[in-house]
Amino acid sequence: MFRPGSPLPGAGRSRRGPARTDGTGSARTTGRGQPRPGAEPDSRRPDAAERMRTLVESNASAALVIPGTAPEDAGGLGRGAPEARAVTPDGDVLLLVPADSPAARAAAHARDGDLAGVMEITDVAPVAVPHRVRGRARVAGWLTPVTGGERAACARLLAGRHPSGPFPGAAWTPLRLEFGEGWIDDLWGEGHVEPDEFAAAAPDPLVRHETELLQHLAAAHGDLVRGLCALLGERERACGVREGAVPVALDRFGLRVRFHADGRSFDARFDFPRPVRDVSGLRRAIHALFEAASGA
Repeated sequence: MFRPGSPLPGAGRSRRGPARTDGTGSARTTGRGQPRPGAEPDSRRPDAAERMRTLVESNASAALVIPGTAPEDAGGLGRGAPEARAVTPDGDVLLLVPADSPAARAAAHARDGDLAGVMEITDVAPVAVPHRVRGRARVAGWLTPVTGGERAACARLLAGRHPSGPFPGAAWTPLRLEFGEGWIDDLWGEGHVEPDEFAAAAPDPLVRHETELLQHLAAAHGDLVRGLCALLGERERACGVREGAVPVALDRFGLRVRFHADGRSFDARFDFPRPVRDVSGLRRAIHALFEAASGA
């Protein structure tokens, strides 16, 4: 029988941060401040490679770091924010940077494949909620300029990903970050990703819509989101539905809501009956959740 309400951590948190489960149903706290799931079936959760591919193809903020440079050197190679990014069919990451940026100059003068680079991504919830950082990821590899005939294919990929953004030209340099290894630490947990895993993974189909959908649910359907607490059974008493419930994450498998009251907060995961493939399927799944809560 489908049970849409799946509470993740314990009923409350200490002053240090939200509680999380250890897989047995008991609550424990994490100093990182993020609720984490306990043991869940693999079929009901994205694996680390899918989560990383989703994060790379999302609008989350990213920084390009060239190891070995002084981070305090403001005019040096230390850090820079790519203007746009996309993923090639082979699993490499394309980064669009200003042509006069230190990273572009370093890649142009480095021997092929000798310039190491790390892309750091920080995923922040698009809604106002305690502990807004949902995850961090790092992709380490080797930077090379995109040249010759590859620039046209690169431009098409970036145009599809950022239709209103800048494209390769005199003012911009596309760089290829060959995926060496990846690491992710998010609401699902930590994971290491190999190049073949990243190349084979597909991003969540809702990644480009998640921000708009979460903001819409929070702004226009707050009462219905708070009503999902009725699906948590004995845990319903801890929801604090009169104080707040915010949809904090959304993917093809379900909706995650953060309930908070009296200085306590916890996450609850509301799984869809089956993974959704598009926004139309999501609307039906969310409607089913609201109907189930109203009849609980």
